This record gives sequence, structure tokens and C-alpha cells, in this order.
Amino acid sequence: MIGNRQSPVPDILARVDETNPAAPTSLAPHPVLADYYGDAAARPQYVQHLFDCTAPSYDRIERLIGFGSGPWYRRQALGRAGLAEGMSVLDVAVGTGLVAREAITIVKRPSLVKGLDPSPGMLREARRQLGLPAVLGFGECIPLRDASVDFVSMGYALRHLEDLTVTFREFARVLRPGGRVCLLELTRPANRVGCGMLRVYLKWVVPFFTGVFTRNRDARLLMRYFWETIQACVPPERIQQALCDAGFVRVRRTLVLGVFSEYVGRAPGPDVPPVTEADRRRGGTFAERVFPLFESVTRPGV
Repeated sequence: MIGNRQSPVPDILARVDETNPAAPTSLAPHPVLADYYGDAAARPQYVQHLFDCTAPSYDRIERLIGFGSGPWYRRQALGRAGLAEGMSVLDVAVGTGLVAREAITIVKRPSLVKGLDPSPGMLREARRQLGLPAVLGFGECIPLRDASVDFVSMGYALRHLEDLTVTFREFARVLRPGGRVCLLELTRPANRVGCGMLRVYLKWVVPFFTGVFTRNRDARLLMRYFWETIQACVPPERIQQALCDAGFVRVRRTLVLGVFSEYVGRAPGPDVPPVTEADRRRGGTFAERVFPLFESVTRPGV
């Protein structure tokens, strides 16, 4: 929500239901977190406020979190998803431009990368640092024409959307035939020990040092909120199914270090080959093959 403007998602959902009553129902990334906001309608404005207030410190916070998700990892993940020189990119929830910066490195031309974010504070930082075209808006209602970009990316923002079903349909709408989507996300570890360690790190250690280094209460609160959304997020299988329901094919998820999920898929097109048995048996990335701590999970879609 921007100021007093209402979120567009309810109206979009109503239109979707009218035009296609059999379409999959909406899917929130996680339930209402009552300790932070009162109800689902209050979430967009709450999240926007946190990001607006932390935008000037966000890059410093990201470097503090570290956890292997720096520039090198983002660049490698985009490359694994098929981003290549000359492609046009829409980076949804661009934030300060952490993913967009690596996309520019790959495509070679800054003008090919556009940013979208509902936070004016984050957009100011992205424009200041990268000078990229960036617009204020929601992933659920992208202000671009149909079939206008080759690649859609989103880094660690899936948990802050209002509706995954609507957003993924918008991704499919703006992609050209055969276009690619790449969603980077943090996932709660499946084992209890790993989950407990990540909980201590993200809920207590990171917020503490964030407060020390930034002197920003909202930044400290944002880091605690991050963990709550990770803990409550819908399971990866639901996210993959939502991508398939939106029309994406060759949907798969790669899990790195038991924490970093890379969801990728293709928009249908004449140059998109069908899924084969070789795809189903395909191993992980070079890093995943070399380091046994890395794990690859591949689930092809329809």
C-alpha cells in the first residue's frame, strides 16, 4: 500500500474469478503475523513502512547477514536460470538493486534492466546507485505490457507478496514466449538442528548486530520480521505448484546449502523443449557437485 492507496490485489482477484471461475484460488505466502500487523489488509502498508525506513541502511544490513548470498551467489544463480547477454530483465521488488546489479553485469547494458518496487525509499536507493529505470508498483499488478521482457527476477521478496497466484500470473503475462523466471528465496531448513541454528542467527544475532551498526530500530525489527516470514512461509511444493498453475513449464527448485532456494521456470514457447528423463536425473551445479554440503533438488513441471 502506498500512502492511503488500497492494494490492487482484491480487485485483481475479483476480475480473475469473473473471467475464469475454475482458476486456482489465491495463495498468500504466509498467514497473518498478528504480532506485527492486525490483518492481511494491513500487511502491505506495514512492510512498505519497514522498507522505507531501512532503505539507506539496507545494503549494510545485507553485507552483515552475509550467509553466502552476496553478489557472486546472485550472479551465479541468475546464470543458472538462463540469463544471458542482451536479454531484457524485470527485477520485481528491486529494493536497493542487489539482484539488478548482477543482472546488469550479465546482460551488459543497464538500459535492459528495469526495477519494480512498492517502496519509494527502496526505489530512491536503486535509482541513486544504479540509475536503472525503476517504477513504483506491485508484483500483483505490473505496469508493463504483455510479452515485453525476456526474464523476470525476484530476490528474497516472495514472502512479502500479498498473493503468489496473482503475482506469478503477472510474471507469465509480461514474459515473452519462452521467457524465464528466477525467484531467489530463503527456506526454512528441513532438519530441526539446521532450523534451530538459522532461527537463532536470523531472529537474535542479526537483529542485535543490525541495531548496533545502524542505530535503526526499524532495521532491527525488519530483521526479526524476516525470520518470522521464513518460518511461516508456505512449503516449496506449494510455490512450485503455484508457478505451474500460472502457466510456467520446466519448473524446478534448486536448494543450496539447505537454505537458499532457486525457483525457475519457462513461459511456454516454440523454443522450450519438453521435459525429458535426462532433466529428471540432472545433477546440481559445479559448486553443488564439489561441496557435499550443497544439495540440489529438481522438480520439473508440466
